[in-house]
Amino acid sequence: MENYKPYTKTGADRFLILLKTRGPLAVSVMASELGITGEAVRLQLLKLAEEGLVEATSSAKGVGRPVQMWNLTPLGNSHFPDMHGEFTRQLLETIESVLGSEALEHVVAAREKNQLERYSSAIAAAPDTESKIALYATIRSREGYLAEWRKDGDGYIFIENHCPICAAATQCDNICKSELKTFSSILGNEVQVSRIDHIVAGARRCAYKIVPIRVTSLGD
Repeated sequence: MENYKPYTKTGADRFLILLKTRGPLAVSVMASELGITGEAVRLQLLKLAEEGLVEATSSAKGVGRPVQMWNLTPLGNSHFPDMHGEFTRQLLETIESVLGSEALEHVVAAREKNQLERYSSAIAAAPDTESKIALYATIRSREGYLAEWRKDGDGYIFIENHCPICAAATQCDNICKSELKTFSSILGNEVQVSRIDHIVAGARRCAYKIVPIRVTSLGD
């Protein structure tokens, strides 16, 4: 279930968003997803490769010729918003070096409190967990996270295909801990939220598994 709205409009952007949210991908898969011919996909990918935005690698799958898989380069990833990441990283570094790590922790805690209040207010009217997840995905997508979610058994998988605060999160790992804590808090005590993919750790995306908490009676 894709809840994000593409914030770019050119034909090239459709390719970049698809690779950002689904990559690496073969030409045939991209053609199917975009509803165009494989030849049209190849032509666009070659243009993007010339600009340094995408690159291809070979992937062997069983017998036969290796399949060419396309993905974003670091330059391609930088096409997406970073919320003035370098400035934020430097600011956090300065706070820690001048005022100390305790002051930095206070800053992160204040941000967490503000986010929790804002998100909680935004999803307060949601009648159930699934509605909360859907609303949260919409909010996060507006903030540049390219968020989506899907059912997974009796739980859910929540995915953020982009991290617009990655530079800051890399500088201060407490930010990621705070994000997870906030997400868990707004969904309430009926579910458990755990991070299963992490961009800062080298994954393509951040992903969270949401499972209901089983309540057993004393007689069980």
